[in-house]
Amino acid sequence: MVQDVDILAARVRDGDRRALARAITLVESGRADHRADANALLEKLADPSRQALRIGLSGTPGVGKSTFIEAFGLKLTDAGKRVAVLAVDPSSARTGGSILGDKTRMEQLSRAPGAFIRPSPSQSELGGVARRTRDAIALCEAAGFDIVLIETVGVGQSETIVADMSDLFVLLLAPAGGDELQGVKRGIMEIADLILINKADGALRETAIRTAADYAGALRLMRAREGDAPGFPKAMIVSAVEGSGLDEAWDAMTELAEYRRASGFWDARRARQARGWFADEVRKGLLRRLQADPEAEAAMEALAEEVAVGKRAPGAAAVEVLDVLTRDERA
Repeated sequence: MVQDVDILAARVRDGDRRALARAITLVESGRADHRADANALLEKLADPSRQALRIGLSGTPGVGKSTFIEAFGLKLTDAGKRVAVLAVDPSSARTGGSILGDKTRMEQLSRAPGAFIRPSPSQSELGGVARRTRDAIALCEAAGFDIVLIETVGVGQSETIVADMSDLFVLLLAPAGGDELQGVKRGIMEIADLILINKADGALRETAIRTAADYAGALRLMRAREGDAPGFPKAMIVSAVEGSGLDEAWDAMTELAEYRRASGFWDARRARQARGWFADEVRKGLLRRLQADPEAEAAMEALAEEVAVGKRAPGAAAVEVLDVLTRDERA
């Protein structure tokens, strides 16, 4: 399989979209042999000189995320940019299944030569991010894409996970009144770099302008953050249907990205993200080893029953399970 990994890595590096799709399928697989090949592939493709602008995008249901991404993506590809869209579909809590219909929702963009759209199921991950979204981002960068858009599921405080793997975080909202402003969690406001009020056209244009002003006022009350250029975070109006405001939104994104690169914040943040990614992989690896150890798994099940009925404290029970694993390693 090593030879196949070498060939796949070379094709991904050349920008082959079929090879990229196959590579993402490989890293998303839960099979142990596929995991080993995926790690080998990611290791071969690691190249700090290939960096895309990673843009996390979230918004309330019905705000027009897919319409915005298609219009925005087409504008970027028309300008000669290569754009990858990692669209995460919500998974069923009962069956684990997903519709994965993003290529249908973004039909024009999916046919653009400079675009790549990959829908993935969110499974049980927080933040509306697929289990291997970070690996998929790395693969898209290795394939030479200039921009990676990560569309997430819904809006919630766990969206900080998305911000932690992005260079910019964009919140897309619909024209609304004060009640809707109250409904957007403060935690989301604190991580947003840019708030875009979509559907600013026709009868809703004036409402959108007022909504943007309301959010701009709310953003001014936020504490200053490291890495923010003067005037950021900011709220702007766009219309994905008419295409208005998209150039201004892109100008704002590039302005902030250039500021962060020049100030050193970009490199420092990427380094923190990589460290966090590594630590997360270690934690997940330890959990997999626990689940693969028959004695530890049996102890875990027995202690879980005691915790469930209140006989044991969760923290102390967890230490006991971990002791089983470390005792086996010392033996």
